Amino acid sequence: MKGLIKRNLVTGGAGFLGSHLVDTLLDNGEEVICIDNYSTGNKANIEKWIGNKRFEVIRHDITLPIQLEIDNIWHLACPASPVHYQANPIKTAKTTFLGTFNMLGLARRVKAKLLLASTSEVYGDALVHPQSEDYWGNVNPIGIRSCYDEGKRLAEALCVDYERMHNVDIRIIRIFNTYGPRMLPNDGRVISNLVVQSLKGESLTVYGDGSQTRSFCFVDDLIRGMIALMNNSYTGPVNIGNPDEYSILNIAEIIRSKINPKLEIIHEPLPSDDPHRRKPNISLAKDYLNWEPKISFNDGIDKTIDYFTRKL
Repeated sequence: MKGLIKRNLVTGGAGFLGSHLVDTLLDNGEEVICIDNYSTGNKANIEKWIGNKRFEVIRHDITLPIQLEIDNIWHLACPASPVHYQANPIKTAKTTFLGTFNMLGLARRVKAKLLLASTSEVYGDALVHPQSEDYWGNVNPIGIRSCYDEGKRLAEALCVDYERMHNVDIRIIRIFNTYGPRMLPNDGRVISNLVVQSLKGESLTVYGDGSQTRSFCFVDDLIRGMIALMNNSYTGPVNIGNPDEYSILNIAEIIRSKINPKLEIIHEPLPSDDPHRRKPNISLAKDYLNWEPKISFNDGIDKTIDYFTRKL
């Protein structure tokens, strides 16, 4: 449907990031079709929109083609935490390749704009710090993370080739570590792990010595950057993340201090191919999108703790 109100397709729309995007698009008065197979998505995340005349939800696996009439495709569907994408690595690889292939084919047929939710994992265990978009990465192509890392690298290549060969209007966003309400409590990510363990009164698990670093972006800032890219003529790739860098041990200490300072921090072996440092260079986002994060880590963590306190 072409007109003043955009019809948006959000793949993975019941997931952590997807459901926040769905909220924002609907709050902005647009129409949304949500596709999700609920492998890691949650119906509760989109429940409030059921019955809204501008919202539809379809249970569908994007490794299979689908025919729809839409204006914008926000392609987010894929397990994104190591616990989930390593559970079935072949399925993850199929989702990143076939899912992107099918969405690009749909975009080509109906002349829709497509935004690919790529990832900072395309940089692998980076040898350049901070990571800028012109860095090609340091990825183990046969490691336990490769189904996701290489899958997203291939998805980016597919997008660019569809743009070159078929003039498909694409956008590529490279998402750095993101946190906030609607994270799954069992997804194995740093923030959710530490918050849930603290709220349950358990020891906090830090892998390795905790010196490895991450840069955490609150979900509201991420969604704002995603929308800014879709509405901009710049195609990317563009990093969207918060450049404030913390060691994992520091993160554990901050969360512990907010919930229960008496809890013990224990150390477990570092997982294979775990990146040592991760921090985005967001110069392109600032220059092209006029975007930078606004929510401090302290405020974001408070919002996240409040969410899990209500859910557990």
